[in-house]
Amino acid sequence: MAGNTPGVPGTPRVLRAMNDRAALDLLLEHGPLTRTRIGKLTGLSKPTASQLLARLEAAGLVVASGTSGGRPGPSAQLYEVNARAAYVAGLDVTAHRIVAAVADVTGRTAGEYELPTPGRRGDTAVRQVTEALDGAVKAAGLTRPDVHRVVIGTPGAFDPGTGRLRYASHLPGWHSPTLLEELAACLPMPVEYENDVNLVAVAEQVLGAARGHEDFVLLWNEGGLGAALVINGRLHRGFTGGAGEVGFLPVPGTPLVRQVVKANAGGFQELAGAQAVPRLATALGIDTPHQPYAEVAAGLLTRATAAYQRDPALTELLRQYAQRLATGLASVTAVLDPGLIVLSGGLVSPGGDLLLSLVQAELAELAASRPRLALGLIDDRPVLRGALERALADTRDEVFDTSR
Repeated sequence: MAGNTPGVPGTPRVLRAMNDRAALDLLLEHGPLTRTRIGKLTGLSKPTASQLLARLEAAGLVVASGTSGGRPGPSAQLYEVNARAAYVAGLDVTAHRIVAAVADVTGRTAGEYELPTPGRRGDTAVRQVTEALDGAVKAAGLTRPDVHRVVIGTPGAFDPGTGRLRYASHLPGWHSPTLLEELAACLPMPVEYENDVNLVAVAEQVLGAARGHEDFVLLWNEGGLGAALVINGRLHRGFTGGAGEVGFLPVPGTPLVRQVVKANAGGFQELAGAQAVPRLATALGIDTPHQPYAEVAAGLLTRATAAYQRDPALTELLRQYAQRLATGLASVTAVLDPGLIVLSGGLVSPGGDLLLSLVQAELAELAASRPRLALGLIDDRPVLRGALERALADTRDEVFDTSR
């Protein structure tokens, strides 16, 4: 009986479970595979691979999905992960809207819903979350209990000690001390919360520019300026969840910002955030509106990139913006010494490779070490994609565990 005890390393049940998980991960990575191909990739004999597939079929984790073709000889049965084995949901929350999506266990998005939230009187965060989630669930043709796990991405972070949302005073309705308890009571599945920039880093680590990297920093610049810190493959959140709130970082080139939480701004935000770009353009003699900051800044950077070395003022705008980004990154580099920094967000993508090269050159002058810089690759709803990937990782660990 001891040989069948779950969780004991080296027992037949645990070894079978390890082989099962390896096969499921291969099917997720490569798509439909034959029994022979699974055996070769896992190193299992044909009989053992056959037993493995039969076991996974019986558990509802894999399904037959047609036959292989195009080769001499008889066709072979193909197998793939059963997409209906589990579903997860992710939510991307901002002050103006909530976007929710449901994905099956393979990662395919099955339904999506966007809920505008500005000025919705009488609405609570709980009502908004449930309405957005139910919209995505309905779009996927499911019901709420079909969802195994939800991950919610918000600006700022929930303090693990108090449960209050910090560093996001601009997110109305999300600062109740009982919010997390209310959501837990309302939703039937596990609900997790994560900083939105951290979720962008998750998406980049799983699918994008940081794939295969255990240590990196992601700098996000859009409506606000923040960073995600990944150390030894894990997100570093800090004591209050505020690790990476680099917008508050004091930097040369701006006056000291005091009471930064009340001001919801800091030195690096004032130097290189969205509001800084129109101000810089005006100082360089470029006629421009100043608001809405993010949209105006993105438009200016698009113009500056297109006119680089042809229009002196726009060229200087891009050069100074790159220098400002590098100034903050030099402080981050001095503390963390990362091997990779990923630049992402709506105020990075307009500059593309040109902005990347300018920041890299400036950072080489300002920092003692020289991390490699890369542009983020996840352009389509990266916060939402990161929320789904985070939910999928935990859910697969549960659903794919055949040792129990």
